[in-house]
Amino acid sequence: MSTDKQMERRNHSMVSKFILLGLTESHELQIFFFLFFSIIYIAIVLANLTIIFVVKLDPQLHSPMYFLLANLSFIDMSLASFATPKMIFDFLSECKSISYEGCMTQMFFLHLLGGSEMMLLVAMAIDRYVAICKPLRYKTIMSHSACIRLALLSWTTGFMHTLSQMIFTVTLPFCGPNVVDSFFCDLPQVIKLACTDTYIFELLVIADSGVLSLFCFNFLLISYSIILFKVQHRSSSGSSKALSTLSAHITVVVLFFGPCIFIYVQPFSSISIDKILSVFYTIFTPLLNPVIYTLRNKDMKKAIKKIKTKRVSSRSTF
Repeated sequence: MSTDKQMERRNHSMVSKFILLGLTESHELQIFFFLFFSIIYIAIVLANLTIIFVVKLDPQLHSPMYFLLANLSFIDMSLASFATPKMIFDFLSECKSISYEGCMTQMFFLHLLGGSEMMLLVAMAIDRYVAICKPLRYKTIMSHSACIRLALLSWTTGFMHTLSQMIFTVTLPFCGPNVVDSFFCDLPQVIKLACTDTYIFELLVIADSGVLSLFCFNFLLISYSIILFKVQHRSSSGSSKALSTLSAHITVVVLFFGPCIFIYVQPFSSISIDKILSVFYTIFTPLLNPVIYTLRNKDMKKAIKKIKTKRVSSRSTF
């Protein structure tokens, strides 16, 4: 028994790093992607930081919807940061590798942030439901303490989700293959490299990530359908603003859940479309979210203009 345990430990320690194939092997494309994704990443950080600071600085935006939106921006910025900076660095690096610990850390934060964002989108749907369907009780139901509880619930769900995945992943033996066909470590690619039969674990991942994605998506689909039905019976002046806000929420939901469901609900395979979808929900969605919410939100645009005007006036005084 002791010999078997020693062999198992030795097998675990045989893989100390993973090789990331990245997005392309073409040198010209790597240079282009380095410049392109560097600009995209800077834009993601600036756009989401803008929303966080504007919500914090403008008293008119101290409402449940914008509190949750600021939380979404923080998660989006973090979701874009867990792997994108390394991907950008790897475009200029000959050896695109990541340590075993770094790989496990990436997967931990990916599912922590992904699970948290799913539940936060559910919280935002609840906020819109109460605001439109129960307007007289809105301030009572969506109090500041209720918003904090919803935010904490989203982070707790994300933590429990990633814990349920990682507690099994770290016990898998990696004793040979170490090439990950992606620009970051994710469960579908990494699990296949384990030196053991992972069929049961693959089913567990599908059950965990897939069920969470489908549950949240179906909940959001039903919620927004009910809200849209209610909005249709409102006056045209009141419904136009509500429809504008709802369309922004629905667009974000589709953009985020579409790739997630495709990747995690289907049985594991080696289709390269997963790599494109991973780029979409870890890089482009965090960029599109602030664009959608600011361009389609009059209050947010007004608040940004107000802050700009204050800065210009304060400079002119000095």
